[in-house]
Amino acid sequence: MTQAMLDVHQGARIAPWLEPLWKSLDFHNFPNAILLHGQSGIGKFAFSVELAKALLCENSNADLRPCNQCEACHWFSSGNHPDFIALVPETHRKLLPHADYQGDDSPKRGKSALDDGDSESGEKKEKKNISIEETRQAIESLSIGSHRGGNRVILIYPLEMLRPDSANTLLKSLEEPPANTIFILIADRVDRVLPTIRSRCRLLTAPRPNRDQGLAWLREQLAKMNGMTISATDAEAIYDEQGGAPFSVLDLLIARHNKDDKDELTISILASRLLLQSMAQGERVNWLETAEKIHKARYGFLLASMQRWISDMQSVKQGGGPRYFPKHLSTIQGLANMAREQKLLQFWQSLSKARRHENHPLANRIQLEALLSQYQLIFKD
Repeated sequence: MTQAMLDVHQGARIAPWLEPLWKSLDFHNFPNAILLHGQSGIGKFAFSVELAKALLCENSNADLRPCNQCEACHWFSSGNHPDFIALVPETHRKLLPHADYQGDDSPKRGKSALDDGDSESGEKKEKKNISIEETRQAIESLSIGSHRGGNRVILIYPLEMLRPDSANTLLKSLEEPPANTIFILIADRVDRVLPTIRSRCRLLTAPRPNRDQGLAWLREQLAKMNGMTISATDAEAIYDEQGGAPFSVLDLLIARHNKDDKDELTISILASRLLLQSMAQGERVNWLETAEKIHKARYGFLLASMQRWISDMQSVKQGGGPRYFPKHLSTIQGLANMAREQKLLQFWQSLSKARRHENHPLANRIQLEALLSQYQLIFKD
């Protein structure tokens, strides 16, 4: 993740479309656990970090916002508050407030990202997940009283990526929450969270901004980026392709601008573009060659692109218009006319099933080959 992306996430605070949600919170009677859920890329993580800071702020006159003046706020901003624990995968640790990193990308302090001591291969395997060791160590630390005698906050994101054993460890603490401990749980897909965990939290739905509001925020952020020149048409097209998630769009635009061939997001963007170019060929899609070229990208990112493409085909097939790729209307119309409706529905179901297992260590190339081969069959009797 580039410094520009870090600056955006750490300085974003509360997105305008999440302000009403913030104002609805009762800080004087805050629940032991909340579960904030909503579409990925709409600012839930930045919102939750600011919420954690507000709950730990020691200035009672802060008007339900962090005062940024007290000792607790200073500690939090420096990434050193002893009563704040963040359980996030390695890919998200740098989004924590002003964390200080060594050259090997390992946090200097262990509270917010506990080191599980795995081998090098194990670290790569755990990169996008929260291990049981991290969860147990964090939960065990809750048995000790808070360091400053006030609230203690534990933030977990993304909740749906907890392994079953980690989720069960968390569940035990939610059933008997330690005194003055507040759990902030964040999920992109609440349907993947254990029902037993959901039932022990107050559910908060993070809304997606309307298109005008999201694009206005995006333009404001882009104006702060020196050297970035992106046309309004291009920005709007990517905004639609990403399902109206402004934070995701901004990350994509920054990654594309930096042209870092080794950056995971850049790789995924290029692979997604190649994938959609291949899918635009319909029955003539070269699924073997395409899978070979794109399989190193984020599997979930590619699946999301495929889902949006198929969603637009289904919409056009039923007489509607494309939501995600309006600039490719003629291509999608042609494909929709040739597609067999029942096979199109079956392929959508296959994609939905694949997304439920997108974070498992499967052979991505084989999975992509199977899906693209099925896609080809949509256009055959």
